[in-house]
Amino acid sequence: MGDRHTHGTRHGSGNLKVAFLLNFTFTIIELIGGLWTNSVSILSDAVHDLGDSISLGLAWYFDRLSKRGSTPGNTYGYARYSLLGGLITAVVLVAGIGFILWQATQRLIEPEDVDTTGMIVIAVIGVIFNGAAVLRVRKGSSLTEKVVSWHLLEDTLGWIAVLIGAAVMAVWDLPWIDPALSIAISLFVLWNVFRNLRKILKVFMQRTPTDFDVGAFESAAKAIPGVVDIHDTRSWSIDGESHVLTTHLVVKTDAPADRVQSIREQVAACIGNDAFGDVTIEIEYGLTR
Repeated sequence: MGDRHTHGTRHGSGNLKVAFLLNFTFTIIELIGGLWTNSVSILSDAVHDLGDSISLGLAWYFDRLSKRGSTPGNTYGYARYSLLGGLITAVVLVAGIGFILWQATQRLIEPEDVDTTGMIVIAVIGVIFNGAAVLRVRKGSSLTEKVVSWHLLEDTLGWIAVLIGAAVMAVWDLPWIDPALSIAISLFVLWNVFRNLRKILKVFMQRTPTDFDVGAFESAAKAIPGVVDIHDTRSWSIDGESHVLTTHLVVKTDAPADRVQSIREQVAACIGNDAFGDVTIEIEYGLTR
């Protein structure tokens, strides 16, 4: 039996901490600004940013928690706990977006005047805060930071859209643009929430990682001289980033120990994916082929 353990060190991320503080501070500004300007598009983005703040806060917390490593009660460590953060964030966003969509639909039917000057001020602040968070998080090297940076970039682009909408309403009397923007932003965010929720559920259900082909792996392993068969290959993901694989490898009965070790290493190389931190290859002996 052979095992490969290549866990990378999970570095604490001050980038996530700074992004969280920037995002949460701006969420408060948004809530106040949305009520001040009577803008549902700003309120809808405030709900979105509240979900982002929760997500960033949990990512920061779980990043620190994951450093504990494996324990008798958590033999794979605490990395999987990060999925709870994603699930909680999705529930918060879906509930908030549902409320905003209802409000925006009512406002679209009966448009109300908004404070376009106030909207422009809030939108400029939004671009500055979210842009600063993007620049900070993009300095990180972890996959989590890269995903968060793209999410924050989407937020920045959303505020650019609000800025354009406010500028248009400042010139023309088109109050329906505000709820229309709110609905568009909400639907875009909702689509992303369900897309990410689907990924989370796949990990919870221990589905095979999408970037790993079990059939191709077994075919490549069987082509290695000295391999009689390979079966019962199981693969799943711990947290969507770090994967696990177990398999049973049958080698020739007369294969010497050093040859078996060489074969096992060649089979492990067939995985071809650095995301697999835990690989267990159970050695069995079979008929010579």
